[in-house]
Amino acid sequence: MAAGAVAGRAAGFNLNQFLYIYCMIAANVVYPSKKGIIVYIPIVILAGVVTFNIISGNYWGSIFCAAIVLIVLAPMILNTNYTIKGDGSLRVRCGFLINILIDINSIRKMETTKSVLSSPALSLDRLEVFYNKYDSVMISPQNKDAFVAQLQNINPAIEYIKKTS
Repeated sequence: MAAGAVAGRAAGFNLNQFLYIYCMIAANVVYPSKKGIIVYIPIVILAGVVTFNIISGNYWGSIFCAAIVLIVLAPMILNTNYTIKGDGSLRVRCGFLINILIDINSIRKMETTKSVLSSPALSLDRLEVFYNKYDSVMISPQNKDAFVAQLQNINPAIEYIKKTS
């Protein structure tokens, strides 16, 4: 066993406490979105349309189509993440269109879901975050367990419902 692990056990820290302390020290912890098959479907469709247009001799049409789709998709694929900030807030970002700031103390419940509804999530392996009285947002952090543990350390009143499918 490593000396750090022994010291951590001697001090009485567990993983949740470590994540909470790390969040307070590091100020911001960024969880990138998990990427599922739904991210790659538009790219495959785009490749098919571009290939068809090139074969039919419509080069400008293929360039235009590819540019429009990439201008919309690239920021979403590259910049969808969830940041737990040191000030006690959760920032949900998806491209240049969605930028939601949620007070972590207003989060009531989180529930796993496979919903196909539109949301700032790049996978169908999602968490629905219920906050305020009637608001919710679906997200898909890569490391769901660490994400939930860190939020529950900041707000222990958060109920986590893990559905099995």
